Parts: sequence; structure tokens; C-alpha cells
Amino acid sequence: MRLVADTNVVVSALLWHGSPHTLFEQAQEVDLTVYTSRALLDELADVLSRRKFARAIDALRATPESLMRQYRGFARIVRPRSIARVVRADPTDDHVLACALTARAELIVSGDRHLLGLKTHQGIAIVNPAEALRRIIGEP
Repeated sequence: MRLVADTNVVVSALLWHGSPHTLFEQAQEVDLTVYTSRALLDELADVLSRRKFARAIDALRATPESLMRQYRGFARIVRPRSIARVVRADPTDDHVLACALTARAELIVSGDRHLLGLKTHQGIAIVNPAEALRRIIGEP
């Protein structure tokens, strides 16, 4: 399965245990490929450098840069084309949609209410991490 994870999911997967972390852990056990783009990586780098995440990153004995390297080694990078604006309330969410379209993803995993509110985009299901686990590995 091909999926795109929104930045909020990636941050959760890298910093804490829970559904996002389990999803990424299981990606190596099942046929799952995670896709990202330069815009999404730039957003991730910005978020990981925020002061509010410093304690969680320190607890892992990591740095924002090491976490970025870890994710870049895990995800495949695509170069999406521009798309017409879809999420008017938060245009940065359109980067997730553009990435998913280019990657021919079957799933977008997000915790963002704007994206989750869409439910689907051009045939791509948009779900939260717990629902993604249920769909991919049958996790309750």
C-alpha cells in the first residue's frame, strides 16, 4: 500500500509511541511505502525545530537533524505538481494532497481536521492513524 503521512503524524511517529509510531514500525513488516515531498520535509524540519518539541527530542537523545535523516531514509520523496487549491482554511494541507496524487497513494494519514473532513480526495482515502492501522495491519 502507498500512503502519505501528514506532518503531524510524522512528528508523532518520530517522538512518541502510539498509532503513528506503530504504523511506521509495521511498514517494514507489511507491503507499505510512505511518500513525502520537499514541501512536506521542509514543514517537518520547521516543526521539529520548535521549542515545544525540544524536551521530547532530547529524551530520545536525538536532534531535529537526526530525526529528519531517519525519516528521509524511510520515506520516498516525490516531486508533486501544483494542484488547484482544495483546503481553503489551510492551504499548506494542499501539499499533502499534491504529494498523495503524485505518489498514487491509496491513503493519506492525518490528524488534521481540515484533511480528515474531506474524507477522500480524488479516490484517496483520508484517515487518522488508528484507522490507517486497522486498514493496513488489522490492528484494533
